[in-house]
Amino acid sequence: MVECNQGISDGPKYKEYLAGLIAGVATVIIGHPFDTVKVKLQKHNTELHGVKYKNGLHCAARILQNEGVRGLYRGAASSFIGMGFESSLLFGIYSQTKQSLQGKLKSSGPDSLIIIPSAVYSGAIISFVLCPTELVKCRMQVQGTDSLIPKASTYTGPVDCALKTLRTEGVTGIFRGGTATFLRESLGNAVFFSVYESVRYSMHLQLKDASRDHKGLADLGVGIISGGLGGVAFWSAVLPLDVAKTMIQTNPDPNYSRNPFQVLKLIYKQAGLRGCYAGLGPTIARAFPANAAAIVTWEFAMKILGIRHE
Repeated sequence: MVECNQGISDGPKYKEYLAGLIAGVATVIIGHPFDTVKVKLQKHNTELHGVKYKNGLHCAARILQNEGVRGLYRGAASSFIGMGFESSLLFGIYSQTKQSLQGKLKSSGPDSLIIIPSAVYSGAIISFVLCPTELVKCRMQVQGTDSLIPKASTYTGPVDCALKTLRTEGVTGIFRGGTATFLRESLGNAVFFSVYESVRYSMHLQLKDASRDHKGLADLGVGIISGGLGGVAFWSAVLPLDVAKTMIQTNPDPNYSRNPFQVLKLIYKQAGLRGCYAGLGPTIARAFPANAAAIVTWEFAMKILGIRHE
């Protein structure tokens, strides 16, 4: 019987956190250019003034024309730190929480009573890491091509951005968008891990008779499909919260609402339902490969580190 558990069955517990860290790095390398386009679309296509992009390709072309490939990786430094730490905590806390719950609830397949609480808890924890790093990332990303930000107010790098934010807005300023991030991560990861675990379990059942010679290839395919579909499900479910977060974190007005639902109401009034899903194209285009890479890298890293999948 194929078990849904992917926890640590032996060895030091830090290894699973290390595997998550490696997965986070892979996610940034593959997904950051798409994320830059997404943030640009969310910022420009939900405001009344400034350049409006026709779609993600138009936005990407503008960035490449004006800044080259480097422009697509604007803000990546904070992403490597944030995503590495976040991914380490997410996979580590999720797996260990799931093991703890599975000790009390016996199940031979994916069990929502185990998966959802574990995912919500791990997502809620990582939101406190992601909020400040994503604030820096987003403020760096909205600079450059077609930006309405005066040059005198731009940041020279992520450290400069973080220090200026702390100096002008205090500690609460660096955590702007915290509520939106908390909701996005807790709800989104409940969806992600539910889809990932269910697809992985179903595919392993279908492939259980695969020959040993093809087992590695089968595992790779399962990781790509289950991780990719989980990522698409995550962003399809919580993109409006992400749009609200981007607006809260990049708006220069210190009195701008920090309530994501009030911000979404304002966006809907100005740009309709399409505004609430600004950046949908590059987000979905990023979701499958970036999350597939995260899962495949995570599972491969666990094998290298000697963590047995159960």
